[in-house]
Amino acid sequence: MKSGNALRVLAEITVHQWGMVTSAQAAIHGITRLTLSRLTEAGHLERLAHGVYKVSGTPSDQFEDLRVAWLSTEPKATGENRLQEREAGVVVAGASAARLHEIGDLWPGRHEFVSPKRRQSQRAEIRYRQRTLEPSDVTLVQGLPTMTIERTIADLVEEIADLSLVGDALRDAASKRNLDFDRLRELLIPLAARNGFRRQDRDGLLNRLLEIAQLDAETVAHHIAADPELGSRVATSYLDSVDIPDLEWLVMTPEIRESMQATSDAISRATQTTGKSLTAKWTLKPETLAAIHAVQKASAHDRT
Repeated sequence: MKSGNALRVLAEITVHQWGMVTSAQAAIHGITRLTLSRLTEAGHLERLAHGVYKVSGTPSDQFEDLRVAWLSTEPKATGENRLQEREAGVVVAGASAARLHEIGDLWPGRHEFVSPKRRQSQRAEIRYRQRTLEPSDVTLVQGLPTMTIERTIADLVEEIADLSLVGDALRDAASKRNLDFDRLRELLIPLAARNGFRRQDRDGLLNRLLEIAQLDAETVAHHIAADPELGSRVATSYLDSVDIPDLEWLVMTPEIRESMQATSDAISRATQTTGKSLTAKWTLKPETLAAIHAVQKASAHDRT
């Protein structure tokens, strides 16, 4: 095939593959390795790895090496076709998935993939594991079929002995989006025993990771309490969410009176510290304010 015709054919393949093509894909379309070599020598192509080329001038990024590795795992199939049933093929996993999600401080020595079928590779930079994934546990990240963040966290727990590293990844993940903790808990249950918890423990491992990531309720509450403005925002939001009959019922107990008085005082302190009124940035409902004032009067009466 002439070079001009070969370039036109390659353009149709590479448009859906980040500008890349494998020699096996090219061969299916009648383009020989010799032609690829000549196109490379002429500056039209760039050789990225054994059997993988890229159209010259195509932008690169930090994940190019992972894309090259993924293409090479099924060199005859096009990337477009492989993405039709993501969980049935080769999926980015473990530390490589964490790298794509940009969570944690893990630098995989090899490209980590899982597949429902047993696979082996002679390439030292690629590692396969046999895993069957639910469709809901696979997503697209940077154009690659990748474990979801929740499935990635569970996979890291399975593969990495140091939970502190996984906790760091969980903290980063939580800062990016709302996590499905129910799904994460479900994925972690089978891993409980090997991490020092009771067999099939539902919450132990997840709670431990949350503690490491400083996302457990006690740590979060401490951080909120340490920030007057944030604490008052949270308190305001909570008080506004309570129905007035329920709020009045709460006032009936001395313990709750004391707690709510402390909350009210915190709001007042934040107002004085920041020099901003409550109505400036967050506004309590009039009826909620009335209930709080009632609490203040009741508490003052109790003290006298």
